[in-house]
Amino acid sequence: MSELFGTLSDGARVHRWTLERAGVRVRVLTYGGIVQSAEVPDRDGRAADVTLGFSALEGYTAHPGPYLGALVGRYANRIGGARFSLDGTAYRLEPNDGPNSLHGGDGGFDKRVWDAEPVEHGVRLSRVSPDGEEGFPGRLEVSATYTLDERGALRIAYEAVTDAPTVVNLTNHAYWNLAGSGSALGHELRLDASRLTRVDGNLVPTGELDPVGGTRFDFREPRKTGAGYDHNYVLDKGVTAAPVEVAELYDPASGRVLTVATTEPGLQLYTADHLGDPFAPNDGIALETQHFPDSPNRPDFPSTELRPGGVYRSETVYGFSVRS
Repeated sequence: MSELFGTLSDGARVHRWTLERAGVRVRVLTYGGIVQSAEVPDRDGRAADVTLGFSALEGYTAHPGPYLGALVGRYANRIGGARFSLDGTAYRLEPNDGPNSLHGGDGGFDKRVWDAEPVEHGVRLSRVSPDGEEGFPGRLEVSATYTLDERGALRIAYEAVTDAPTVVNLTNHAYWNLAGSGSALGHELRLDASRLTRVDGNLVPTGELDPVGGTRFDFREPRKTGAGYDHNYVLDKGVTAAPVEVAELYDPASGRVLTVATTEPGLQLYTADHLGDPFAPNDGIALETQHFPDSPNRPDFPSTELRPGGVYRSETVYGFSVRS
């Protein structure tokens, strides 16, 4: 089911799609592919919205920086120095994070209106990113399909094809708060990752992988997150053809559990320390499934290159349950 959600300053109409199944209700916007809300029950059957969002379109246009619930691309996370080379050609991107390019630039996928069509138990969003958009080469035809499965899990499946060599790295930037309000710092996290990518002062990987054992970054056994995390974890499973569960977030107060399964080799843990008005720092936790930051400049990292004739595919599943 879809409805008009609002109109942008250029007259573009934004629609909201509502997905409901197995006691879960998820709302998705055609603006930025945003997951606006995800309503799930607690251990007593009381539903609450467990992802941060705005009730009106103006909230997203006035506060674009947090990327609340957005589909980010053409390249999620950072590309160091806002530049990379591919097949001997250098490409310059517009820096929007100090010297770096972040989440595809100021005109990234999160600020575009996507075409929408219904699919069974969901909606398929699609658009064409023209050659040179935000500095990236190649005409990219891209889609993201949002569905709810028979258990109420939210599945996001991405696909893309190109007419010229390019790089692609897509994710969803939802901030989860399983309590439904207040701080998310009391949540417990399990993350199946033995290493993370070391970064420099600009949060760009140095190329070194640091073990998490014996440090505050070790979530291989469940424990409270705390603040101060904005790091890419190297998932032990690597790249997989089908989604594999890699993380679990649990709120002891409500009993809600979120599991994350993905085909991706990395996951950015961000505890939202810089989240601002109308929210507060640590009001949510982002678990961004992805390839590693700055991979186009790191040939030893899993490749993000996409070439004509190939198909980019990525899939992440967010499962919801309760614990007594």
